[in-house]
Amino acid sequence: MLTINKAIIINNNDNNIIIVDMAELGQLVSPLQLHSDLDRGDGQVTYHLSGDGAMSVFTIDEGTGDIHATRRLDREQQASYVLRAQVRDRVGQLLLEPESQFTIRVQDINDNAPRFLDGPYAARVPERAPAGTSVLMVTATDADDPTYGTAAQIVYSLLQGGPYFTVDPNTGVVRTALPDLDRETRDRYQLVVQAQDLLGRRGALSGTTAVTVTLTDVNDNPPRFPRRNYRFSIPESVPAPAVVARIKAVDPDLGQNAEVEYRVLDGDGPGTFRVLTDPNTQEGLLMLLKGLDFEVQSSYLLRVEASNRQTETRFLLAGPFNDEVLVQLQVEDEDESPVFSESVHHLSVSEDAPVGTSVGAVSAHDPDRSNSPIRYSIDRKSDIGGFFDIDSSSGTIRTSRFLDREVRVQHNITIIAMETSDPSHAGSVLVLVSVTDVNDNPPSFGAESRTSVCEDVRPGQVVGILSAVDPDDPEDGHHFLFSLPAGSDANLSFSLTDNGDNTASVLALQPGLRLRDRPVHLVAVVIADSGRPSLSSTNTLTVSVCRCGRHGNHCSPDEPHHVAVATAAVLTGLLTFLGVAMVTAAVRSRRQQQVEDEERDAQENFACYDDEGGGEEDTKAFNMAALRHLDRPDPTGGSADPEARKPQLLKANLDPTAPPADWNGGGSAAGSVCSISSISSMSSPGPAEPDQNFSFLMTWASRFWRLTDLYEPRGVEPEEDS
Repeated sequence: MLTINKAIIINNNDNNIIIVDMAELGQLVSPLQLHSDLDRGDGQVTYHLSGDGAMSVFTIDEGTGDIHATRRLDREQQASYVLRAQVRDRVGQLLLEPESQFTIRVQDINDNAPRFLDGPYAARVPERAPAGTSVLMVTATDADDPTYGTAAQIVYSLLQGGPYFTVDPNTGVVRTALPDLDRETRDRYQLVVQAQDLLGRRGALSGTTAVTVTLTDVNDNPPRFPRRNYRFSIPESVPAPAVVARIKAVDPDLGQNAEVEYRVLDGDGPGTFRVLTDPNTQEGLLMLLKGLDFEVQSSYLLRVEASNRQTETRFLLAGPFNDEVLVQLQVEDEDESPVFSESVHHLSVSEDAPVGTSVGAVSAHDPDRSNSPIRYSIDRKSDIGGFFDIDSSSGTIRTSRFLDREVRVQHNITIIAMETSDPSHAGSVLVLVSVTDVNDNPPSFGAESRTSVCEDVRPGQVVGILSAVDPDDPEDGHHFLFSLPAGSDANLSFSLTDNGDNTASVLALQPGLRLRDRPVHLVAVVIADSGRPSLSSTNTLTVSVCRCGRHGNHCSPDEPHHVAVATAAVLTGLLTFLGVAMVTAAVRSRRQQQVEDEERDAQENFACYDDEGGGEEDTKAFNMAALRHLDRPDPTGGSADPEARKPQLLKANLDPTAPPADWNGGGSAAGSVCSISSISSMSSPGPAEPDQNFSFLMTWASRFWRLTDLYEPRGVEPEEDS
């Protein structure tokens, strides 16, 4: 049977051996020794150890069975070890007894100090919090065995932070110790909390942690002005609205608790000033709401209050949460510019007003006590056309030119008023002059004054609709009256019906109109307006008669058919003449070029020889360009007056033997102006012009008439003369 220190080891898991965890290296554990009943001390029995920590933490002497520790044991690392023991024969290593299992449990000692795993700590608590207000709870842990003695039982204490705070020794809860902690006096506290094991007895181990407590702000302070009164100077020319002064009430609180509201309780000039709060600086902005006038009031005294936007009831008992201050404002006198009685003047004048008509007057005054005289003028940049003048003393505005409402309905002019003693002080005002309308323009056609009608028009058929325009602008709108003048030839063919909506219808009276007899009718129409006096104008409506298709389609309102054909024929003839003229010019240009080439050759080969000279070196070419014609006398005897030539011209025109007008005479240096002097010259070239033959023009006649046929509309039979 196997025993440990005379204790029988049964083959189960209930064999516990307790040893102290601080056993020294190599020392017998408790002491611990295995022994078998089969061991007679002759060395034939050996002991063997296996399991947790065998051969690493624990070793065994094979001969004696003594168990030794190879290192110090620490319960916090491993609290127990399960080992198995064997007894064998030394020679054959045969197992002499069944294997036995036993457990070694390490007994704890106080070798671990308490530790604050979550430290250091930070906490916040409102200022003025009542005594005993919980701030936070600190917690320390001890790695020792809590079931063995008091090694893991902890108590808390405050090493630093009193008398402002306390800590519960059992729970570690930190609380305020005083009721009136003031953030404005001290806003942060550093605490040191200690934790001890063994319930704080002698030999206890301890640990500490730091706790930072910050006081948060409450609205426990009212705003206060650092002074009892303020004094400011303000120029009277400051434009309103404007900030003219700044005051500030100091509140030591933070954030919303320090937000201040300002207001004017009472004072001079109600409605003249207002106090606003600058959201960034919490200053009171004294704002001017209306313009100042030194001559009216030279100083103002205001009583201004400052108060918190938010308050806490528990602090109101300590006193009022507002403050008051007196603000004195002194207005500084300045030399002001003239001021007009109105900011904008509205005047009107009729467009038929004669030059010099009074339109109205403006008035300005010097607001200073000196009350300097005022001189008026017009800013010519606003009246470039020079339509108005102004009396420099009275400010009366008059017309200087005729006005026309149809050209410009309103004139915007700027009037300048300046002090006579100091022209640099000047004011201005805008004057709007409206030009009222008079009936000075007659109405006229509002659309194209042309229309067309078919030959087979029926009586009463509408030929066209007339409308009118009038640049005038009557108050009750336009009302036009259309009529045909009496005695007009057009009254036999057309009539006019007023539609009552400022339009009129032109109607045909005859059952048919003949294009051949009268292709165009000019209808005079009288248009009158409703003005007083009424104005009228006579307008001409051009009615073109045209042929219509067999299906009754209206023709285009262009020119009649035969007029278009005639126009095309004229254009064709003109193009033909231009073509002939261009051909003739080209031929003459070629002939002239040949003559110039011959003259140039002659010039280069013409030389002047001087027999008295030195020979060939004195020979020089003669420049033909230096030759010129002599001036010819005027054939009329020197008279250049056209009236003096009329008798000769008339006589020449009546002379039956005179040559054609395009012939300049046989001896003319330029030759005939036109070679087509007769029909015979077209068939055969003359002796003077052997290279010109215009016989081909005789074949153009048939082509010309074929061209005119192209303008004849198809499907329309020509009418026979009656």
